[in-house]
Amino acid sequence: MIDLHTHSTASDGSMSPKSLVALAEKIGLRAMALTDHDTVDGLGEAIAAAESLEVELVPGIELSCALPGGTLHIVGLFVDHLDPGLSLRLERVMRMRNERNPRLAKRLAEIGVPVTMEEAAAASGTDVVGRPHFAQVMIEKGYVADAGEAFTRYLGKDGLAHVEKERLNPDEAIALIAGAGGVPILAHPDQTKRTGDDLDALVWELKEMGLMGIETFCSPYHTQMVHDYSALAKRHGLLRSGGTDFHGAPKPKIKLGRGFGSLYVHDDILEPIREAARSAKDCRSGKRAEDQN
Repeated sequence: MIDLHTHSTASDGSMSPKSLVALAEKIGLRAMALTDHDTVDGLGEAIAAAESLEVELVPGIELSCALPGGTLHIVGLFVDHLDPGLSLRLERVMRMRNERNPRLAKRLAEIGVPVTMEEAAAASGTDVVGRPHFAQVMIEKGYVADAGEAFTRYLGKDGLAHVEKERLNPDEAIALIAGAGGVPILAHPDQTKRTGDDLDALVWELKEMGLMGIETFCSPYHTQMVHDYSALAKRHGLLRSGGTDFHGAPKPKIKLGRGFGSLYVHDDILEPIREAARSAKDCRSGKRAEDQN
């Protein structure tokens, strides 16, 4: 079993990268990808931890993209987290995230659910502050019972305090991942709110931009969804990927490696993704050599 979609304290998860890798080995995963939101800051720690354990650490990232009427996330697998171009672009992405937080705090105060930036930052414990940390403070202050209620009533797209942030365009996100030698994967396609021909058209557009795979396995999927997304990937000649979207305490019902309990991502999907990453890196190296000549 493998899990190619997880989050740590480097973004909005509750476990440190080192602890997350240790848990992956404990439950018997062959490989785990750390795909924190808009950052690669946890990868150095995760890679170092995996070196002494019997689990492969796949370096990754998850980027949020603009999509009218839905949510579009692109996961990048086998990215070079030390790539200077990636680091430079991620600074802009983090600025977009950070610019939203004060507006979110202001909106919460306006509707009578005050959560300060200082409280959210303390809940995070890192430089990365996001909506799950606001939700954590809301739970601690008794405004909501759990994170689900916090997002449904206040923080989600239809919530009373929702504040939209500036996002990357899909072509920017895909190019950013590819530029760092990674494999761009459409994460949890159900969240795009597209089905049938509309989803087919979206995937076609994303493939034209350089998309290389689809998460055909994810925590909320039922059997028919797995079948449909696998068929979608085959129809477009895209790789299959999958993972739990594990966060730890913010999503307590989702378990590492098993999602809600029935998810099983077999390791046979890993090698084709690895090969695609190798090919992408070879092409990138060849292009650099040509540019130097």
